[in-house]
Amino acid sequence: MKVTSDRFMLRALALAERGRGHTGTNPLVGAVVVRGGRIVGEGWHARWGGPHAEAIALAAARERARGATLYVTLEPCSRLGKTPPCTRMIVQAGVKRVVVACPDPLERGRGMAEIRRAGIGTRSGVLAGQARAQNHEWFRRLRTGRPYLILKLATTLDGRIADARRRSKWITSPAARNWTRRLRSRVDAVMVGAGTAVVDNPRLTAPGRRLGPIRIVVDGRARLSPRARLMRGGEVIVAVSARAPRRRVGALRAAGARTVVIPGRGTRMPLRAVLQALYAEGVGSILCEGGADLAGGLVAGRLVDRAVIVLAPRLLGGRGSLPSILGPDSPLARALSLARIRVHRVGPDLIVDGDVEGRR
Repeated sequence: MKVTSDRFMLRALALAERGRGHTGTNPLVGAVVVRGGRIVGEGWHARWGGPHAEAIALAAARERARGATLYVTLEPCSRLGKTPPCTRMIVQAGVKRVVVACPDPLERGRGMAEIRRAGIGTRSGVLAGQARAQNHEWFRRLRTGRPYLILKLATTLDGRIADARRRSKWITSPAARNWTRRLRSRVDAVMVGAGTAVVDNPRLTAPGRRLGPIRIVVDGRARLSPRARLMRGGEVIVAVSARAPRRRVGALRAAGARTVVIPGRGTRMPLRAVLQALYAEGVGSILCEGGADLAGGLVAGRLVDRAVIVLAPRLLGGRGSLPSILGPDSPLARALSLARIRVHRVGPDLIVDGDVEGRR
């Protein structure tokens, strides 16, 4: 029985992974309907606000769901939200048994209790560790009330991201840049500061995604040009201060950008408030790609959950070259420590990837 349950739950976990980068503030969930030892329906949560995995799998199974076993990676919801409660659909479908990987902390057991009250058999904890690991970003978001944030830096070995003339193209190799673009496809949004957006004029695209991830610019004074390359196609959010010139903000809106206004005394952006506002807009995960001031503010505010550092085998030096992280000074004891370090090579470059200690 255990081997069979593991096999079908592994399939549900693989399906759930297909939603990565598209589910916003929602978790990754996969579901499989099994009858007579065969899969008769399957589904995954594909987009924020869309139907849940259980609903899709049951719809695919149709009448074959009656008397079947439903395998799902997260406890079914009993709440009415953007979609009807999954527990109601499960009962109406005539499912005989529900096997769940891990509980939903928002449900507090209510989903499984409702299923049992309907006379449906239940089992919990099948591949629970894998399911929790898959959704560790979502569990983290529930605790912090903000998006899961990955800070990505591309630097020389001595930690420089641009020379004295602010030239940064290209520090890392084409292979490393392609690796970064693939990383973008695994998050909801890519974020840069106004300086990076204006000077580098990036596109911030990702392979395999027609519209790409959401492009976010932290731009207190609304300096971004409505004709910037990142404004072409896809969704753009510009976080501006309440003091930003109305004419510039209006021009960005007219060009199709969504603006999030952050209250404050000046045009300096309180980054925790920025992230909370983005979370309220449905942004669940962010890859921050620049620049040094934005990175420094995130580090100082302890708002980084994971760090990815791409190290090029170069030494730049120079008093005028730009370090990868600026911002306020802090004592060594306050430095962010990385745990669960993964190190690998991409072309000539070295990638160091780790979770900020205490964030998993």
